[in-house]
Amino acid sequence: MRVWVMRTGVSFTVSTADRARLEAIVADRNSPQKHVWRCRIVLLTAAGFGTNAIMREAGVAKTAVWRWQERFAEEGVEGLLRDKTRPSRIPPLDAAVGERVVALTFTDPPVEATHWTAAMMAEQVGVSVSSVQRIWRAHGLQPHRIRQFKLSNDPEFVTKLRDVVGLYVDPPAHAIVLSVDEKSQIQALDRTQPGLPLKKGRAGTMTHDYKRHGTTTLFAALNVLDGTVIGRNMQRHRHQEFIRFLNHIEAQVPAGKVIHAVLDNYAAHKHPKVRAWLHRHPRWTFHFVPTSCSWLNAVEGFFARLAKRRLKRGVFRSVADLQAAINRFLGEHNASDPKPFTWTADPDKIIAAVKQGHQLLDSIH
Repeated sequence: MRVWVMRTGVSFTVSTADRARLEAIVADRNSPQKHVWRCRIVLLTAAGFGTNAIMREAGVAKTAVWRWQERFAEEGVEGLLRDKTRPSRIPPLDAAVGERVVALTFTDPPVEATHWTAAMMAEQVGVSVSSVQRIWRAHGLQPHRIRQFKLSNDPEFVTKLRDVVGLYVDPPAHAIVLSVDEKSQIQALDRTQPGLPLKKGRAGTMTHDYKRHGTTTLFAALNVLDGTVIGRNMQRHRHQEFIRFLNHIEAQVPAGKVIHAVLDNYAAHKHPKVRAWLHRHPRWTFHFVPTSCSWLNAVEGFFARLAKRRLKRGVFRSVADLQAAINRFLGEHNASDPKPFTWTADPDKIIAAVKQGHQLLDSIH
């Protein structure tokens, strides 16, 4: 251990442990460069280099050499890794300014706009845009964002919810549970120009405009017990097509199996001819989800995957081309080890949240 004396009144001791830590920081490729050259100043000083030599080796000014020599002498290695805080050149905003920004955010803007922007608020209050953004961030305000919702007004909401969730969680023995719905108006869209493929540093491209070649409707029934999907494409989605799809399912489900079908409240599902068909097929039971509760229908998750993975970026030159792509997607889904549908949400919490939502809306409106 040696004691090194620099300019008048400044001296420090580099212990074996300090030297090992300084050398580790310099050798670590992930160390910030400002820490590296500060440690090198101390190591060069300990090696007997003078101020001018240290300036050349570390590439810093004389004042920087003296500053970090003094810091090490006062605080050791930890002093080299810490930057002293400096007062801001910009005076802080008055608390009243922040309160005014927050208060105005909860009101309608004075111009023909639906919500405040940072630029509008900055002009109104007389501060910078970044100041408005800091105030909003500190108070958790995001006026540019909005969340959508829909509360069910079904008077039998609780009964229907527990009925459908009960089928998902504890299906009856010797029965299958099908989540049935249709994805209508699937467009066969062709692009006006071919896109560019994905490459390193560039996303794939496709034109924003398109050519329409017609539409199709996918009727689908998700077996919640094994995750397989029975699907069929049709041109329309009236009660006639729905009955044909029910017959299609009837032919594929083994005899002797009771069928529980979960459906939404679309008019075609409740048509008198559909009810007559249901009366002629006693092994079928329909279970309707509450109104405005499509999220309760398990097959919606399959429709979302279909749209995201196959339809959104698809290029289809005819309805037949579109239907063939959907059928291939169905076949791959059923062949790739589908997973049973698992319901995890607590129905009591859903009921409580809907009740609270109605109470809040009633109190506001």
